[in-house]
Amino acid sequence: MKLTGADIICECLLEQGVDTVFGYPGGAALNTYDALYKYSDRIRHILSAHEQGASHAADGYARSTGKTGVVITTSGPGATNIVTGIATANIDSIPMVAITGNVTRDQLGRDSFQEVDIVNIVKPITKGSFLIKNIEELAPTIRKAFKLAHSGRKGPVLVDVPKDITATVTDFEPMTPEEPQPDQIANPESIARVQELIRKSRRPMIYAGGGIISAEATEEFKRFVELIDAPVCCSLMGLGSLPARHPLCIGNIGMHGGYETGMITAACDLIIAIGARFSDRVAGDREKFGEQAKIVQLEIDKAEINKNVKVDEYVLGDAKLILQALLNGLEQQEHKIWLGKIDVWKHHFDNATKPYSDYVLPFEIIDAVNELKADSDIIATDVGQHQMWVAQHAKIEQEKTLLTSGGMGTMGFGMGAAIGAQVSHPDSRVFLFTGDGSFHMNLNELVTMKSYGLPVIVLIMNNTVLGMVRQWQKLFYGSRFSQTDPHRATDFVKLAEAFGVQGMRITKSEEVKPTIRKALAMNTTVVIDCRISPDANVLPMIPPGKTVNEIVTEM
Repeated sequence: MKLTGADIICECLLEQGVDTVFGYPGGAALNTYDALYKYSDRIRHILSAHEQGASHAADGYARSTGKTGVVITTSGPGATNIVTGIATANIDSIPMVAITGNVTRDQLGRDSFQEVDIVNIVKPITKGSFLIKNIEELAPTIRKAFKLAHSGRKGPVLVDVPKDITATVTDFEPMTPEEPQPDQIANPESIARVQELIRKSRRPMIYAGGGIISAEATEEFKRFVELIDAPVCCSLMGLGSLPARHPLCIGNIGMHGGYETGMITAACDLIIAIGARFSDRVAGDREKFGEQAKIVQLEIDKAEINKNVKVDEYVLGDAKLILQALLNGLEQQEHKIWLGKIDVWKHHFDNATKPYSDYVLPFEIIDAVNELKADSDIIATDVGQHQMWVAQHAKIEQEKTLLTSGGMGTMGFGMGAAIGAQVSHPDSRVFLFTGDGSFHMNLNELVTMKSYGLPVIVLIMNNTVLGMVRQWQKLFYGSRFSQTDPHRATDFVKLAEAFGVQGMRITKSEEVKPTIRKALAMNTTVVIDCRISPDANVLPMIPPGKTVNEIVTEM
């Protein structure tokens, strides 16, 4: 059949099972948006307030569903405004396809109005970026983009489409997309060696990363954990790979992990890293990380093997297939003495900061949400102290129910991510934990929540300062608070009302649970200004490049 390039884009989206896209129209994308008007009964478009918000919404959609998120923008600033969102998805291995408009082919390279070479701008932060040079390339390239985004180590792909391509008519033949195949184990001979290391270990630990969730391997992972009877320490992206209530789930690992996770890392004799990359926020001093232990890495991306920490054994391939292979023929292990020691470490340090009589404690807010939310409800975060408090205290019982910017640490991520999650899960509730600093970054997306009737509960940990950077200044820079005490005058309740959403405020401990319960009952977008102390710190903390022996437990 004969179709325009714009219609072909929509047909290819339907082929890939896409029912929702996020974006913002503009001149170079007008033909595509005209086609989206015709396809509006089959493809829902969510209009953001800013393109960055659309890219984070596509990311949140992908994180919470496991599907590939789609963002569509125009050329020039429309394209560059999604670069941060693409970089955020890239480092966290989130499947996303970005479709950008560009000027007509005869205007390329002439510094035309709203022209930018977005393909080369995003090359370092995508799995692939493509400029469509003729109409015949369009459908095959979009299909390739989806396959690439969702295969192997997942990630973002960009397709840049000149405006005249979207207006050109050509033949289109529908195709059924190939079912993605998991990466087979590249070195199966390593399985037996890893199994033998497990049998010999008396103090094993598992370092669980986001690759477990990405591979849809949480069932196999739970069986593996219980079979080898090993404590699980999760990266930020790995939270939810094992239910928080599981007795072998110890919690977050790294700079702001618990004392017990640091001690486990320093005392174990075997570290099994699954779908994790030994980032600096986890490994600290990479030369000393787990130096007393054998280290095994189970990983899909060969580039990650021995990149940050040298390992003794590795298995390369899809995490689901690797875990299935390890389970085959491995006997039940038991480590009662080791687990008993860990129980002692759990009580060594109380994470709660000292009470501040004029403020609410961050943990009181998180604990209330833990009590009131369902296991299937979703928590999104921005970046900063509130993010680490959530990692330490939120009870993440299911995979894909914690959405947070791990590797990029993108302030402003949370609003878009919460939108993407709520759009894709209309029957669940989404809680966004943010700080006043992060919230100021993308608060304009409140209009998106209001426009689409999204019942997100936005909890602003409002300490009137840039808390995490201020904490570092306090600890490492002699309390010289350079530009981290803005004490902005924003009234978040009035701001919420200006956007047409509900605004509430919590100033006392006794107000926490009743206020959140009331917000839930409203079933609409609610912004809650939670007043916390500017001196509340995220503890414990292992300073950058250090080990658990230098852990900071009070400030």
